[in-house]
Amino acid sequence: MPLAELAAYLGIGAVVGFLAGLLGIGGGLIIVSSLALMFAAHGFPPPYIMHLALGTSLAAIIAGAWSSFRTHHKHGAVDWSIVKTMVPGLFAGVLAGVVVARFVPTGALKTVFLFFLGVITITMVFDVKPSARRALPGPNGVRAWGVAIGAASSLFGGGAAAIGVPLFTWCSMTVHRAIGTCAAMGFFLAIAGTVGYAIAGWSVPGLPEWSVGFVYLPAFVGISAASVLTAPFGARLAHKLRGPTLRRIFALFLIATGIKLAISV
Repeated sequence: MPLAELAAYLGIGAVVGFLAGLLGIGGGLIIVSSLALMFAAHGFPPPYIMHLALGTSLAAIIAGAWSSFRTHHKHGAVDWSIVKTMVPGLFAGVLAGVVVARFVPTGALKTVFLFFLGVITITMVFDVKPSARRALPGPNGVRAWGVAIGAASSLFGGGAAAIGVPLFTWCSMTVHRAIGTCAAMGFFLAIAGTVGYAIAGWSVPGLPEWSVGFVYLPAFVGISAASVLTAPFGARLAHKLRGPTLRRIFALFLIATGIKLAISV
């Protein structure tokens, strides 16, 4: 693998890890956008570029999510009762999403991804924070949330926080606790998604060398190695400051990346 390619994966991982720890969202958005553009430039099979980007993104999130949620746990910011209740639904949802993705053209997957990217970008630009209006639903409601979060996340390659943080804060949970809880959920979600995409692409012909199904190992290793080192710094910083300016700068980056992705892939 060329040194420049490895450096690019390490750079993506460093940024993803830090922002995942700091903001609780964004890791999958950056990884999928960046990998889709890189895979297209490297001449990977066009019909499966988004599948490879999504599967590799979920695999790369595992290490950063592990490092991030451990740091949040040390600050007492993980609600493990919610995580345990949601995990079965997360698994069911993410596997259902993978099955759907296996038979959906890359253009349709790109459209789904860009839709989620647009929603997240708008919430960041305008710093949308739902008011705490109600309590969490009962166990069955929380499990249903898990199914929805798992299915959506498997279709845009992200963790649980993009949907989970707004839901939890709407239900009177503090932002820090919502981010920590979603980081833990994202760890289990990413494992299920990685396994699902690896199996879904196992028998697909023409995938690049060093692929395990729809997971491209060089990108997975490079991004994981860097993100696991930087995630704790972002998580620790998240407990010391509020970052509306940083969120908006990040949102502008997402807009630029999304436009480039829409044109190029």
